[in-house]
Amino acid sequence: MTGDSYTWLYAVAPSGTDLAVLRGMSGVAGEHPRLITAADLAAVVGSVPSSDFDAPALHDHLQDPHWLEHAVRAHHQVIDALARGSRTLPLRFATLYRDDQRVSALLDEHHREFRTALDRVAGRTEWGVKAYLDSARLHDDNQGADGRDGTASTGRPGTAYLLRRRAARDRNAQALDDAVERARQVHHELTAVAEDSAEHPLQTPEATGIRDPMVLNGAYLVDHPRAEEFAQVVAGLQDAHRQVLRIELTGPWPPYSFVDLPLATGGK
Repeated sequence: MTGDSYTWLYAVAPSGTDLAVLRGMSGVAGEHPRLITAADLAAVVGSVPSSDFDAPALHDHLQDPHWLEHAVRAHHQVIDALARGSRTLPLRFATLYRDDQRVSALLDEHHREFRTALDRVAGRTEWGVKAYLDSARLHDDNQGADGRDGTASTGRPGTAYLLRRRAARDRNAQALDDAVERARQVHHELTAVAEDSAEHPLQTPEATGIRDPMVLNGAYLVDHPRAEEFAQVVAGLQDAHRQVLRIELTGPWPPYSFVDLPLATGGK
């Protein structure tokens, strides 16, 4: 906005977007979100201090888990509030421009792409589905299988132990292969109900805080009238695969996974 501040982008929306939904809400730097309009588009932005958001400072912030958690939450809350009231294109976290003029130029230069993307997400929301191999059930099955796999008949305790360990590893590998195949089926069935779908990289236990291996990390763009149907399909899949998979449904979310505007991101 001035030489002392950068412009942080939250989202792009139609120019008639009412910021009343953001009343009392603060952005990543405690600022009040505002609009920059160009023709029939509006960028929802905030002015953040350049001394605190230039490249070195931002790099340091991104290494600080406490700051990052607070900022990501603030970024999402602005976008989520907007998306509940109108078509909204969420922009990536830490999309920064040096001033408002460059944001206005962005809206002008990529007007067609923004309009196409807004039309694509109109009347739709994103739902997330994650599936994990249910290790607790697998452990119970392995416990029940010990002694029934032919390894207990040997007269050598050490050999019997090694054979049981190998049999357990084989069962674990087979169970994981089965879980991956079932996850493929789940994704296929959910894709049939959604307008569009995307698969994100599987997350590690360190990232999720869940020890069970993840086998599906899907996002689904669903028409509002089909949201209940989508949830019912997920519930049916949870029941059908409960012996192997633990399936989690989250949402609705702004359409983060379905806004592909590389020219609209990155510092300028």
